Amino acid sequence: MVAPRPLYEVLAALLDYPDSGYPGRVRVASEIVARHNPAAAAAIEALAAGLPRGRDALDEHQLDELQELYTRTFDVQAATTLGIGYVLFGDDYKRGELLVHLNREMRAAGVDCGSELPDHLPTILRLLARWDDAELARELVAEIVRPALERMLAEFEEQRAAERDRLYEKHYKTLIEVPATDRTLFSQPLRATLEILRTDFELGDWRAPEVESDFVRSLGRELELEAEEATQEEPLVQIGRSS
Repeated sequence: MVAPRPLYEVLAALLDYPDSGYPGRVRVASEIVARHNPAAAAAIEALAAGLPRGRDALDEHQLDELQELYTRTFDVQAATTLGIGYVLFGDDYKRGELLVHLNREMRAAGVDCGSELPDHLPTILRLLARWDDAELARELVAEIVRPALERMLAEFEEQRAAERDRLYEKHYKTLIEVPATDRTLFSQPLRATLEILRTDFELGDWRAPEVESDFVRSLGRELELEAEEATQEEPLVQIGRSS
């Protein structure tokens, strides 16, 4: 069954920065998605299982913990990023071209990017919910969104997590500890989104291409640049008495 377009708004809300009402949004999403895609609904149920049971709102402590986990997943010492152009292209000029095209389509469709760049995944999903151009929507999903989601989900695998941890530890000298059961919690809305897109756009089996850029490699280059800039900014220490 093809997913109704408003469903993408529901998926986008699961990938937004959490507020106190996040468990309620997850419960509603689970009920809606279950009518259209059992595999996607199972992923959302797995997300719900990692949240406090029996309530649609979080108290202050629970919210702080969930927001910290979200930030740890997508921002600080991140597993991946929601900027799908960065996932695919790193800082290559191709990402810049993608941002220009997406920005134009967002304005035409009346999608507000807020403070995010136009390749932010929740914003992309809101574009898909409103886009009238079915051909362009299919092209975007097949060529950009689906490959990015496949790579993002691969970053939650144990081997990739170990590579990232070594990289972060090398540059920051310490790691933010996250329980193993929590590290993959926010992979579940990504998995649900991929399942919906597979069905809706009748996507075939995925075969990962040989690529020049991936998240860990792009991250490594970025951290090296940060280290070089920090070294250059350090003031010179004068030894001896000045005249």
